[in-house]
Amino acid sequence: MTARVGVVTFPGSLDDKDAARAVRLAGAEPVPLWHAEADLKSVDAVILPGGFSYGDYLRCGAIARFAPLMAELVPAARSGALPVLGICNGFQVLTESGLLPGALIRNSSLRFVNREQALRVESTDTAWTGDYEKAQEILLVLKSGEGNYVADEATLDELESRGRVVARYVGGNPNGSRRGIAGLTNEHGNVVGLVPHPEHAVEALTGPSTDGLGFFTSILTRQVSAAPV
Repeated sequence: MTARVGVVTFPGSLDDKDAARAVRLAGAEPVPLWHAEADLKSVDAVILPGGFSYGDYLRCGAIARFAPLMAELVPAARSGALPVLGICNGFQVLTESGLLPGALIRNSSLRFVNREQALRVESTDTAWTGDYEKAQEILLVLKSGEGNYVADEATLDELESRGRVVARYVGGNPNGSRRGIAGLTNEHGNVVGLVPHPEHAVEALTGPSTDGLGFFTSILTRQVSAAPV
């Protein structure tokens, strides 16, 4: 049975089509989800893509978390039942919604960063990273002005001790993120927030690599392993 992965569109969304294409290339069925409709359409997983501007004048992700769809998504994700991947702005929505700790603020350089970026996969124990190897280095695309992850030291220590850091920057810290954190997961491993864009690294023709595809194929692998025998 083909996995159905919902891709949410907010006003001003830019990367929802790219995310849908990545889902399709991975072998799953992308299902469009509109932010104003409180209906998850019985999808197996959800992607909150980056690149939108809905409410960013207040604070990135601050308004989007109040979208009607989020009223359905948040409790399902918090229970551990629904895999959710938040990319860039989508990561910000996850922190604003309380699904992930900490916050994303302006880059330490106060400049928008647009570059190819190497990451090290720190955890493969999530719904979105199971197809990688631990400590594997991958090359994705980073494009953000508010990718600087911050949290208090106690929270950072807990994230580290519980293996909830999903990815870390390699070859320098491009935005000032605490401890070089590029991605996090929740305690269940079903929710992942990632600053760089895996959906822009799924084809050799258009991306710096195909390393991002693993985030999308991992959901299929998880679905197969969880299927009753």
